[in-house]
Amino acid sequence: MDSSSHMASLPEDNAEEHLRHQTQPASVFASVPHRPPIKSSSEKFAPLDWSEYFDKEEDVAIPESNDVFHIYTAGTEGPVIFCLHGGGYSGLSFAVSASKIKEKATVVAMDLRGHGKSLTENDIDLSVETLCDDVLAVIKELYSNSPPAIVLVGHSMGGSIAVHVAARRSLTTLAGLVVVDVVEGTAMASLIHMQKILSNRMQHFSSIEKAIEWSVKGGSLRNIDSARVSVPATLKYDDSKKCYLYRTELEKTEQYWKGWYEGLSDIFLSCPVPKLLLLAGTDRLDRSLTIGQMQGKFQMVVVRHSGHAIQEDVPDEFATLIVNFISRNRIGPHGVEIPGLRKPAFSKP
Repeated sequence: MDSSSHMASLPEDNAEEHLRHQTQPASVFASVPHRPPIKSSSEKFAPLDWSEYFDKEEDVAIPESNDVFHIYTAGTEGPVIFCLHGGGYSGLSFAVSASKIKEKATVVAMDLRGHGKSLTENDIDLSVETLCDDVLAVIKELYSNSPPAIVLVGHSMGGSIAVHVAARRSLTTLAGLVVVDVVEGTAMASLIHMQKILSNRMQHFSSIEKAIEWSVKGGSLRNIDSARVSVPATLKYDDSKKCYLYRTELEKTEQYWKGWYEGLSDIFLSCPVPKLLLLAGTDRLDRSLTIGQMQGKFQMVVVRHSGHAIQEDVPDEFATLIVNFISRNRIGPHGVEIPGLRKPAFSKP
C-alpha cells in the first residue's frame, strides 16, 4: 500500500482542495435545477374569475316575462360565435377558448335556462322548444332586427339546441353551425344510463376548490385552468346543508332528454349552412351521418387526447378549429364573403 496516502496534506494540497470545493457542487444532487415550491390543493384548484377570459358580462331581460339570461362576451371583430353549453355546464365552459377566438371573432356565451347566473320562471323546463325560444329571444334582444353574421356553436345538449335553432330557419344571418361531441345514436343509447351516472357523481362539496379538484381528478374535465373558471358557475351554496350543490337539477329534467337527441342527425344534415362536427375520439356515426359525410354535407374532425368537453380540455385546439372553420367558409362580420361583391351575402335557405 502506498504510504503517501497516510501522510499529512501539504499547504498546497489544502489550497487545491479548498478551490475544488468552491468550483464543484457538494454532490451530484446539487446540480439539479431548483424545484419551485409545491402548491397546496387549495391554491392549485383556486377559482379563476371570468374577467380573465371574457371582456364583459351582462344580463339580458326578455320582455313580457320574468326571464333574465346571463351572457359573457369577448372580442369585437368578425362574426359572432354564439356558444351554447351542455347540460350541467355554463357559458364559462367556453371561457379559455374564447380568449383565443376573440382575436378573430366576437364570442358570446350564454347561460342557458336553469344554468349559471340565468334566472327564469321555470328552471326545470329544458325542453328543446323552450331552449330554442330562449336562444332566439336573447339574440333578438342583443341585436334587434339587425343581427350580425352568427355561427352557432353547441356542446352536447347545447349542440342539439344549436341544430334545432338552425333548423327553424328564422335566424336569417346564420352563417355556420358547429356541433361538439354529440351524435344521435350514441346520445340516445346513453340516456338509459344517465340517471345512474348523475346519482353516482359527487353530490356535496365542502368548498369550491374541492369541487374543482373532483372535476379534474374524476376525469370529467382535463384542463385545470378551464375547470377553475367554469366549475364555480355550476354550483350553488346550500345554507341548510352548509355545502355546495349542483346549480342545475338535471335529474328532474329526464322528460326532456329524448327530445334533445331524437332525429338529430337528419335535422343536422338539413340545416342550410356550413357545418362542422367535432368528436372526442372515434365516436360511431349513424347511417344518416355516414352517408352525409361521404356526400360532403359537413366537415368532421376527430379531436384526440380530449374528453367529452373538447372546448375545455383542449381550448387552444378548439379555438384553432373554430377560426379555421370561419376562414375556410369565408364567414365575415356580415356573412359569407363572396369575392367580387362589395357587400358580403348571407347564405339563405
